[in-house]
Amino acid sequence: MKKKYIVIIVLAVLALIIYSSVKGTYNKMVTKDEIIPEKWSYVESAYQRRADLIPNLVSTVKGYADFEQETLTQVIEARSKATSINVDAGNLNSQNVQQFLQAQEGLSGALNRLMVVVERYPELKANRSFIDLQEQLERTENRINIARDEFNAAVRDYNTYIRTFPRNIYANILGFEKKEYFQAVSGAEQAPEVEF
Repeated sequence: MKKKYIVIIVLAVLALIIYSSVKGTYNKMVTKDEIIPEKWSYVESAYQRRADLIPNLVSTVKGYADFEQETLTQVIEARSKATSINVDAGNLNSQNVQQFLQAQEGLSGALNRLMVVVERYPELKANRSFIDLQEQLERTENRINIARDEFNAAVRDYNTYIRTFPRNIYANILGFEKKEYFQAVSGAEQAPEVEF
C-alpha cells in the first residue's frame, strides 16, 4: 500500500515539475513574442516622423522659384507611397516587411536626390529653416537606425529562445515560429546615382 502512494506522489511531483516547466517556458515565449510588435511600432514611428518632416522641407524648398519642380514632385510621390504602406505588427512576415522597406527606400532615394540638387542653391543651404529641417531629418534617420537595431535585437532574442533545447520542442508543439529580421532591400548597399 505504501509503494502505491509513493508512486502516486512521485508521479504527481513529476507532473507538477513538467507543468511548471511548460508554463514558464510558454509565458516567456509569449512575452518575447509580444516585444517584437512593440519594437516594430518604434520602427514605424521613426519612419512616420521622417514622413511628417517632408512637407515642411518641401515647403521651404519651394520658396526658391527656380528650384526643380520634378525633384519636389518625386519626393511628394515617394512620401505618399511610403505612408500608404502599413504593416500589421501581428502579421510581420518577410513579404510585408520587404514591401514596407521598398517604399521607404524609394522615399530615401528621393530625399537623397533632393539634397544633391539643393547643393546648387547656396541661399537655400543658408536658410535657417532649411538647416533646422536638415538637422531634424538627420536625427530622425538616426532614430530609424536605432529602432531597426532594437527590432532586430528583439527578434534575435526571441528566435534564440525558441530554438534552444528543450524550448524548441515546446515552441514546435505550441506553435511558436521563427521571426524574420529587418533587412535592407536588395541593392541598398550601393549609393544612388544622381545625374545633373
